[in-house]
Amino acid sequence: MFSSTAHWMIDYKPMLEAILFCLIRLGLKSRIATEQINSGEVRLDRIMNPVRESRYSIHDLSRCRSSESDQLHRMNMPFEPGLDFGCRSFGGSPIDEKPIPVLEEKKYHHQRFISDLSGHGIQAHDGNYDTAIRKVRSRAVGFHHTQDIGAQRLCSDYEGFQVWHHDRQMADGFSEDDIEDYPAGELIERMNA
Repeated sequence: MFSSTAHWMIDYKPMLEAILFCLIRLGLKSRIATEQINSGEVRLDRIMNPVRESRYSIHDLSRCRSSESDQLHRMNMPFEPGLDFGCRSFGGSPIDEKPIPVLEEKKYHHQRFISDLSGHGIQAHDGNYDTAIRKVRSRAVGFHHTQDIGAQRLCSDYEGFQVWHHDRQMADGFSEDDIEDYPAGELIERMNA
């Protein structure tokens, strides 16, 4: 659940796309707040609807840091799993058993800004999309109805998808800027194809 216009998003895009691709390839339906562009819907509703409707959630806290030294940390990312944990605690069945794996870039980094998540088995991906795919796969295999695909295969398939998608977009008349700004909902559709 991310804002596609933020500067940090450009740096995070390969990680987000790798996580989405991994989940889709494992047979899960991916949902994020930016999957639909609807200025009439309040952003919090675009976050809460997938939280309420999804049987599983995965959150990544790796972009909680500020972009400038005199700014506060971004709190959107820890706020979103907080909503998820709240729904799990107060939402009743079946959401009360919802798995909520959490990722971060550096091990124990979350303790600097949201130490309440200590003890939740947060996994670090070190900013590498291939490590993120491995961590997501290892957490997602416990979900029901996932495909049994090895992490190495998922990484290879993701790299192949990136090349295929880029080449197809260029052939269809997209510029590099168009590809960089490709809507999340359409990208998810391409990943599902």
